[in-house]
Amino acid sequence: MSTAMLRSQLRLNSINRLQIILQHLKMSSQTASDAEVLLTRTGCAGVITLNRPKALNALNLNMTRLIYNQLKLWEEDQDTFVVMIKGSGGKAFCAGGDIIAITEAGKTGGHLAQDFFKEEYILNNAIGTCKRTYVALIDGITMGGGVGLSVHGHFRVASEKTLFAMPETAIGLFPDVGGGYFLPRLPGKIGLFIALTGLRLKGTDVQKAGIATHFVESKKIASLEKDIAALKSPSKEDVGGVLDTYQKESFTGEDKPFILEEHLDKINRIFSANSVEEIFDNLKQDGSPFAQLQLQILSKMSPTSLKMTFRQLKNGSSLTLQDVLTMEYRLSQACMNGHDFYEGVRAVLIEKDQNTKWKPENLEDVTTEYLDSCFASLGSDDLKL
Repeated sequence: MSTAMLRSQLRLNSINRLQIILQHLKMSSQTASDAEVLLTRTGCAGVITLNRPKALNALNLNMTRLIYNQLKLWEEDQDTFVVMIKGSGGKAFCAGGDIIAITEAGKTGGHLAQDFFKEEYILNNAIGTCKRTYVALIDGITMGGGVGLSVHGHFRVASEKTLFAMPETAIGLFPDVGGGYFLPRLPGKIGLFIALTGLRLKGTDVQKAGIATHFVESKKIASLEKDIAALKSPSKEDVGGVLDTYQKESFTGEDKPFILEEHLDKINRIFSANSVEEIFDNLKQDGSPFAQLQLQILSKMSPTSLKMTFRQLKNGSSLTLQDVLTMEYRLSQACMNGHDFYEGVRAVLIEKDQNTKWKPENLEDVTTEYLDSCFASLGSDDLKL
């Protein structure tokens, strides 16, 4: 390398280093209690704190951008070995995306209906490909967008306060944020069952289902965070060792069987079907109290969402995360241009009358041609990762 090139490289390194230092200084100014995301450095770790406790830390576009930009900076910072993400307020990690704002934008043709999903999925991919060890402390409600902020990272730490769900079929949507990637990779047909029914999992069940990597009692999470941050130049295995130690010292609920344990054979048999209609037929033929309950639950869901989700998971089982997110962006825009999403949000989240009027009302009226159009390429508007 010539002297001129060496000087140029050193100058570039200095600029990069200066940008990181300036960003760290900027982070210290973002620690005001009203900031939507708190970005701090502690020891070897960059710490992201979702800070909308009154909204159960629901994710909005501004938060998505702040997290993405900081994640990319920490990836280039040689002193940052771990990224930890958590929620403030003691109740929720992140209860989902800011759905009502998206709904309003979709009704008026606002760009948020495209921008939010596009940038959220880009962040999901950044987490899934993060160069630093990524630890999500899902100590509280974790749904929808909160799942996307956690499930693609290296480690997900649940507590007895964790409440996990992907309830999208109840609001005319589908389990997005990479749901088409991680759900079909859960044991047996658990993922499809969770995706279609919106089943809520609590505490140790989140780990037993294969979603969380570790279980640690809530009262020990703060100490765990400090011990990880205190590590010196840790590898992924070093971080995993600390998590393993804390898990061994956490006893809440460990003696309880998995909530689905007695139904696993039935779930695997009934949901190993070639269509949603076949699942309904299997449930009717089974006739057990468990099967009857699932029929009641599924009959309330959007027929379009059920069929969309079934195909999403079937396709996603053999796709990369990037290809799944591209597929899911197409589906998100189909939902924004359809009827059921707006009706579901109205009935469940706004007016809360729980009286949804789906269009179409019946599974058989959701045509293959319509589904094909939902999965079709958007051309130049496709998600680019």
